[in-house]
Amino acid sequence: MKIGISTASLFMRLYNEDAVALLSEWGIGTTEVFLTSYSEYEPRFAQTLLKNKGDMPVNSVHVLNTQFEPQLFNEHPRVRSDAFSLLEKVLASARILGAENYTFHGLARLKSTFRENLPKAGEKLSQISSFCKERGVRLCLENVEWALYNRPAVFGTLKRYCPDLAGVLDVKQAVLSGYSYYDYLAEMGRDLAYVHVCDFDDEGKKRPAGQGNFDFEELFKRLRDTGFDGAVIIENYNEDYREIKELKDSYEYLLEKAEKIFR
Repeated sequence: MKIGISTASLFMRLYNEDAVALLSEWGIGTTEVFLTSYSEYEPRFAQTLLKNKGDMPVNSVHVLNTQFEPQLFNEHPRVRSDAFSLLEKVLASARILGAENYTFHGLARLKSTFRENLPKAGEKLSQISSFCKERGVRLCLENVEWALYNRPAVFGTLKRYCPDLAGVLDVKQAVLSGYSYYDYLAEMGRDLAYVHVCDFDDEGKKRPAGQGNFDFEELFKRLRDTGFDGAVIIENYNEDYREIKELKDSYEYLLEKAEKIFR
């Protein structure tokens, strides 16, 4: 198992090219590159990241999903075609960076007119997954309170239509959804590809790992018991901490916890 830090944790602090350079300088075991704008989806930008990241492995890529992911499910041929063109660029960037995984949110539950149809979504998801697989990248659906996988049981239903689907457990999104991360973890099981984590203080505010009361040892034990051997990636937001160094401290904190459980 590896511990890593997502460049999303440095959003509004550093540009991605500087974020990967800093994480590499720190000796971080792996990263998720959070591509946040159309210009960053261009493969030529990935070449800059490749140069700056040094030997640090890239576990996965993530995008600002509402820019095109919901449109991959759209019935209008031009809308869908344009969305797949953007996805093509992201997957090309993933290959350049050596990332085997794509963190996916999919449909957004942001409008009052949204109507859930999981079988139909599953069929579309299967097409998206095949598109990714053909380009050497695994589609990994993340539990997100406002997106397609917003509660336990959704993943299992979608998996029937999309057998290659992998999962991403996001601890903070489980909290926001009102369900225990235990339920998501039990559902994903051996299909779990990697995990996003942060800590929580007594008021429920997000903090870097080691600054709150989240039981990381319990999480690691549960991961170990499922046979998990992926990456646990720190994903905090800009407002969750004061100094950038706190991210490095949280990384070292998790390394110590992981070594205790996974030795």
